[in-house]
Amino acid sequence: MGRKAALADWLRELDVRDLREVLATREDAAESHPHSLRALADELTSAASLRTAVEGLDQACRDVLDTAVRLGDEAGVEALADRLRCNGKAARAELKRTLARLRAHALAWPAGDGLLTSPGLRPLLDAPARRITPAPRAPRRVRQHRGFADRAGIPPATSTVDGVARLVEFCDTELVSCRSGLGLRELRRVAGVLRADEQRVRLWAELAVEARLLAAEGGWLLPTARADTWRAAPTDHRLAVLVEAWPRMTWVPGRQRQAVAEPSSSDTGDRTRHGVLSRYARLAPDEAFEHRHEVVAELVWSRPAVHGPAATEAALVEAESLGLVALGAPTELGRAVLEGRAAEVAGRFVPPAATTAHLRSDLTASVAGPPDRELGAVLGLVADDAGEGWRFTAAGVRRALDAGHEPEALLARLASVAAHGVPPALERLVREVARQHGRITVVPVACCVRTADPGLLSEIAGHRSLAPLALQPLGPTVLASAKPATETLALLRAAGYAPTTSAADGTSVVERVPRRRATPPPVRRIPAARRAPLSEPELDRLAVALVDRERPRARYATPRVESSRMSTVRLLRDQSLVLRDSEVLLLAEALVTRTAVEVAVASGPRTAVKHVITPVNHAAGNLTAACEPRGEQREFLVSAIRSVRAVARV
Repeated sequence: MGRKAALADWLRELDVRDLREVLATREDAAESHPHSLRALADELTSAASLRTAVEGLDQACRDVLDTAVRLGDEAGVEALADRLRCNGKAARAELKRTLARLRAHALAWPAGDGLLTSPGLRPLLDAPARRITPAPRAPRRVRQHRGFADRAGIPPATSTVDGVARLVEFCDTELVSCRSGLGLRELRRVAGVLRADEQRVRLWAELAVEARLLAAEGGWLLPTARADTWRAAPTDHRLAVLVEAWPRMTWVPGRQRQAVAEPSSSDTGDRTRHGVLSRYARLAPDEAFEHRHEVVAELVWSRPAVHGPAATEAALVEAESLGLVALGAPTELGRAVLEGRAAEVAGRFVPPAATTAHLRSDLTASVAGPPDRELGAVLGLVADDAGEGWRFTAAGVRRALDAGHEPEALLARLASVAAHGVPPALERLVREVARQHGRITVVPVACCVRTADPGLLSEIAGHRSLAPLALQPLGPTVLASAKPATETLALLRAAGYAPTTSAADGTSVVERVPRRRATPPPVRRIPAARRAPLSEPELDRLAVALVDRERPRARYATPRVESSRMSTVRLLRDQSLVLRDSEVLLLAEALVTRTAVEVAVASGPRTAVKHVITPVNHAAGNLTAACEPRGEQREFLVSAIRSVRAVARV
């Protein structure tokens, strides 16, 4: 008989209560509404259903199931106990718990004196388990005011929003190579420019891609049209977009890989992140975990298929970086993410947008909080982001002048956002760069470079990096270039000069660099279940229908003795881990019919005493019986009975 047929036969032996337990634990199989127990067995042994069931097991159940699969036809309770060294009372109890759970999941079930496992299962562990992995200590909890975590989550949440905004801005102004992903060298370059560590920039990039703010196109990491709307939105909206994207990221946190690379179909990062946040969300509002390593250890033991030690710790760090977890407790924002209402509470986790900046004489600027749209536009136009603030440089001022801004208008715009005015050092920088700006003019005759300074023209003509232009003098102040005006401008600027463009009639041309925008990939949809999850009444009706279809109810009442026998068998089987099914039936028969049997009762670690008894009562795990030959009544623990034999009467 095949394993699938054996599973169907075992399902036929279950009563409605036990069958309903199987349907409740294997929801995916129940949702298909099987028409028979054989069809249910087919669903339970499908590859997808088995994978889902095994992923939900804790480490102890995986140890026992792996050992049973390796034992094959030799699997049984005693064989498992011997292989996993279940010698003590606690180990036996844990083995009994795991077997009960595997039976409820229809992954392993009793068959005579042995144990069968579901077909299609393979060893789960790299090496055979030597014992059942004990459960770790439950994470200790402490009392904590419910507002502490929320206040502690504000700075990291604001920092992450600002970091993603700076990364998107950087990808808008600079070329960031992204072919099969963001390589390590390119990641380090971006991290150096943004003044942040690599792991933080990796998280920013992954969040931006998941939120469809950045996308890889043509070998470059480019902003999308959605990024323009996001950057113009209030800070609370930007935070809500990021925290809603975080649980959807499927790449495994903490794993070495190229950033923003296409995730693998086997990645479980979304379940890892959701599991971490859900575990913290089960805390009471005024509670916090005392030690994070205890939370990680519990998650790793309870669902090892989803929670690896490094991945779980990395996911927790990410949650803290987004303000979802702080001080060992979930923030209100973290709870809102699980409930799908992040936009409602995000405003409480960002400070109000700043409208002014403090411009210092050392050519730096500081902003108290995230800058609003106008302040961010002004600083982004003239200054460079230095991580902890902004720094004004000649290159930044030249960038503003290249965009067509006049020096006086630029200083006036800086004064409009300066909390204490424009310092003299910054004003001198703007005027000095403006004085030198435009000394070189590129005329598109395909093309000519002209300047009023013959010495400067000679310098340009002899510059080694400008050799591709094949510059030829046309006069004391004019050079002819072999490249178009756009390429000539680019090479001159790369060489450190500050040229401008003019039309053929000599009028200045304001350059407007075209914005590159990538098309974001389609939103990944989580495959919907085939049917909606069954409710409790629906599970009850399905279990009854399957049992009735396989074993129609008799039209007459079952004899009371038979009902008592089956109830007794069920109780004795639950209370004894070592008795075989045949011995349980024999003991139940003796209890119901008041007949004598011979039992061996444990009397020490390795000894047992035999008694001939006539059971008269059974309650709370104790068996009351009359002992032969004197007939005195004694109580025996059912769990202490090692064997049961029939008594031959002469």
